[in-house]
Amino acid sequence: MGDQAADEEEQGAAGGRCLSEAQTQVLDRCLHALRHAKNDSQTLAALLLITRLCPASQLDPATMRQVFEAVGPALPARLLVTALRDAGGAGLPPQELLSLGAALLAALSTDPNMAARPQLLATVPLLLSLLADGPGSQQQNRAEAGPETRPRGSGGEGEESRRSEVKSLDEAVVADCFQVLMAVLGLLRGPERLLAQGAVPALCRATGQNRFHQRALSLLGCLLSRTREEAWRRHPAELLSLLLGLCSEFCRATDPTRLQMCPQLVRFLPPPEVAQQSAELREAVGRVWAALRPTLQAKLTPKQIGPVLVLSACLLDLYGWESVGPARFCCLLVNRACVEVRMGLEEPPGNDPSPELQNTLTGCYRIMEAAMEQACTAGDAAPPHRSALSALSLQQSRQVLEVLQEAFSAVIFYLQQVEPDRFSDPFVLATFRALCAWLAEETSCLKEEVTALLPFLIGYARRHLQEGAAEPSLSDWTTRLSVSEGGGAWTGTGALRYLLPALCHLSAEDTPRKVLLSVDAPALLVDFLIRTWTDLRGQSQTALPRDPSMETACSALLNVTVTEPDSIRKDPCFRTLEAHLSEALPVLMNKPRLLVLAANYCTLGLMIGRLKAPTGGPVDSGQRRFFSVTLRFLRGALRPGSGSGPVQVSADWEESWDEAAELWRLSLQALGGCVRAQPWLSGLIRDEGWLRHTVGVLTQSGAAPERHSQEALEEALCAVTERCPDCRREVREAMRSGGALGRMKRLKAAVGLKD
Repeated sequence: MGDQAADEEEQGAAGGRCLSEAQTQVLDRCLHALRHAKNDSQTLAALLLITRLCPASQLDPATMRQVFEAVGPALPARLLVTALRDAGGAGLPPQELLSLGAALLAALSTDPNMAARPQLLATVPLLLSLLADGPGSQQQNRAEAGPETRPRGSGGEGEESRRSEVKSLDEAVVADCFQVLMAVLGLLRGPERLLAQGAVPALCRATGQNRFHQRALSLLGCLLSRTREEAWRRHPAELLSLLLGLCSEFCRATDPTRLQMCPQLVRFLPPPEVAQQSAELREAVGRVWAALRPTLQAKLTPKQIGPVLVLSACLLDLYGWESVGPARFCCLLVNRACVEVRMGLEEPPGNDPSPELQNTLTGCYRIMEAAMEQACTAGDAAPPHRSALSALSLQQSRQVLEVLQEAFSAVIFYLQQVEPDRFSDPFVLATFRALCAWLAEETSCLKEEVTALLPFLIGYARRHLQEGAAEPSLSDWTTRLSVSEGGGAWTGTGALRYLLPALCHLSAEDTPRKVLLSVDAPALLVDFLIRTWTDLRGQSQTALPRDPSMETACSALLNVTVTEPDSIRKDPCFRTLEAHLSEALPVLMNKPRLLVLAANYCTLGLMIGRLKAPTGGPVDSGQRRFFSVTLRFLRGALRPGSGSGPVQVSADWEESWDEAAELWRLSLQALGGCVRAQPWLSGLIRDEGWLRHTVGVLTQSGAAPERHSQEALEEALCAVTERCPDCRREVREAMRSGGALGRMKRLKAAVGLKD
């Protein structure tokens, strides 16, 4: 019954083969002989007939499985090992065994299910060694191991004569080895397997073999495109040596060859943090820029200039503008990138860029972002490594900004055409990200166009925040381009993170802010804060990492609370925000690294609280908890000065004072507003010790803090003394003791003391 079923499978498989009728008949007889072979000699004979009759590409998966099952899982590897280490008694010359084993593996690897079998994967180290060091390395290892490790039955001189026949790999064996390795690379966990089995150093050595230098580079480039970070972490010396050689080869090449080498060089560039550690690579990149200059200055077709601009973008990622060259060339590079963006995006609706053009435009975006950072900071203090672009004249800076403005006008035009069904397109994300980078630096240009685009920008960010974790295409893209949030996997918050700096600017302007309110942007920001806080709490219970994006979101919300009191009172998202602040602030109190975020949360809650109407009933427990924690937090900022010195910033706040000082002052001013709006707070202020601590610090210090902090303190103290007779008496008595408190003229008047 088993033979009958096998014969029926043979007949069914025959229908799917790309073979002639005669080939099919011979193949079926070979498969029958292979299945009924009684010894290795018969198995090898049948295999030889199959490999010579039919190339692997002409065999369907069903036939492959029949071959694999007939010969057994270990035979292909055994053939290779026998050819290289134990040729005695095999009945075939070692070269024939090697060729047969490699051909069989290559044929099986064309079926992904076969390629994933453990027996095939186990041959990877041997194939890598063959390509890296040649068959001689395996034979040498065997010879050095001594006679005691040779299998029984191995011959002496006869074995040595057979083994000596495998001196080099013929073209067919090389092709089969690369076929197997490429198949493994294409598996789900294939790149990780190759990396773990030493593929990077082996292929680096294989590139030294002139016969298959390009094949080894191609395979290694594909591997690096998927494992760049980890590969450079494990094998920096080997990859750096190879990259330096490629840079030298690039510089020596003629123009046509150099154009062809641009995509190849991109694949071998290291992550920026690795590049910063190598002075040798920095010099090599400078030479590559010198070789690129005449190319960029020449007349190129769109197809030719694309790879050049992508390589330029990647080199900028490594060392910025430092090594690019003269200012005039830097301007030319930016101009060419902007021209490509305008030509690529200013097409009629429906004419989407091709994948090749999308890759070029993504590189152009990165050049534009880098140029924008430099041009917008022209005139600032010179950086440690002064670049040509940072030394632009005022006229050159204006010219750069003008071409950038024209390019971003095209970006806005393109995004206006994007429909919701394309929100998961990686190129749309790249375009969105580039515009956000422009808006983070420059919001005065194209204001009307940007304001009109705000509904799209908010809708795009909202869609990704709500659904982004389920978008594998974007996750893969951000991993390859190293643009994921914080270097991790794509979670959906990335789009909004790119937009947040622009929202911080735009929410401070009347017209854009009205549009933002019309599309529920505050609710989006509150949702972002809650989601991100939940993710942070899930990472660790002890050392929560700082997330500047949360602070930026708070700044945008703060702009709304200051300028739109009616919206704050009516929009339910601010009640949700209050509940979140009440829950999170007690945790933030004990996280020194998150002090700036705590200051933002404290300020937001107080700014909302000052807008509330007085309540005659019991105070909400969450609200009481928030104000209690806030008062403890605010009083910890200052300590008494020594002797006659001024009030000092406390040790806990000192490191973050530059970022938190303005928030602390705004919180005190808002606290005064809260006390006037909610009289019950004056009692809590006494109970929590804020009044006693603040009065004590000021009376023990010889001078008040700087003027802005003094004004904020005085505002809060005046509000408290106005609403609370007990507080007024306490402050009046303390002011008679002198110190910095006694010099506050407005407070003196509030408590009834004469100046």
